[in-house]
Amino acid sequence: MTAYIARRMLLMIPTLLGILFVSFVIVQFAPGGPVERVIAQLSGADTGASSRISGSSGGDFGSRSQVGASNDAVNSKYRGAQGLDPAFIKSLEQQFGFDKPAPERFALMLWNFMRFDFGKSYFRDVSVIQLIKEKLPVSMSLGIWMTLLTYLISIPLGVRKAVQDGSRFDIWTSGIIIIGFAIPGFLFAILLIILFAGGSFFDLFPLRGLTSDNWAQLPWYSKAIDYAWHLTLPLISMALGAFATMTLLTKNSFLDEIRKQYVMTARAKGCNERQVLYGHVFRNAMLIVIAGFPSAFIHAFFSGSLLIETIFSLDGLGLLGFESVLNRDYPVVFGTLFIFSLVGLVVNLISDLAYMWIDPRIDFEAREV
Repeated sequence: MTAYIARRMLLMIPTLLGILFVSFVIVQFAPGGPVERVIAQLSGADTGASSRISGSSGGDFGSRSQVGASNDAVNSKYRGAQGLDPAFIKSLEQQFGFDKPAPERFALMLWNFMRFDFGKSYFRDVSVIQLIKEKLPVSMSLGIWMTLLTYLISIPLGVRKAVQDGSRFDIWTSGIIIIGFAIPGFLFAILLIILFAGGSFFDLFPLRGLTSDNWAQLPWYSKAIDYAWHLTLPLISMALGAFATMTLLTKNSFLDEIRKQYVMTARAKGCNERQVLYGHVFRNAMLIVIAGFPSAFIHAFFSGSLLIETIFSLDGLGLLGFESVLNRDYPVVFGTLFIFSLVGLVVNLISDLAYMWIDPRIDFEAREV
């Protein structure tokens, strides 16, 4: 087991390098950048995503060390830079680190990331780590509670659907699940706002934030109620698709195990249905459910909440990453990408180790990575 864990941890290094390298290369060809953003602000142009996309397509991470001494040279490189001093443009390049060639900047980024130094945001004057710490509680609330809610409902429901396969209960619950899976989470969130958050019908739930303005003055039990009150609509919106997927996965896994020979043997020995289901089938059927846990958790924790955070005005990691990409805030983009990728790899390793805990027949020492 120790050798397997060591091999997996060593494999994380080239995996992270590959993720960062591919992302870095893609950014070379991304139009717009922080220098263009500052120029657009100084010139009074629109700094939205559309204007940045329509900007220069030369890539911000290309070599910017050769800046001309005339405005014509500057204008040929940065759209909208007419009338700006070339020395000022060069100082912007130095400020953002674009005066160095791309390989040198990539090597410097890797060296800093090895020391978990992610730098500071270009436009917020705050370190990337500090930004993540500020946004983390929101994403933790959504991701952890959504994962728990999904598993607590989906696993018992999936087991019952497997036991009553083909029954009326199985048919009508499958219809509801399929309809729920077909509805995008963000669209369902808008529907919930219209129905229950003061849209056109009822005003029962808050529309923004995780807590009320007077949350600090509330007693502890009122704080818990207020917190759950704010989380209700976002959690329902996010859990819709994951709930359907996990329920059907659990049902199919249990159906596959129930039809195996060892179940018939257990019944022939006199075991009742509860003993067969939870004493024999459950452990084997849950392996595939556990295998899907890392991807479900990472999706819910880091990426699945992007649109939901935007719709419900929740300032979390998903919204931070989205805004950083639009604003070309590259330290935040690459810093969060590195952290998210590292967490994903670690959680996948933990998931593999959980296999052995549930089924001791699995021997990682005997397998090749």
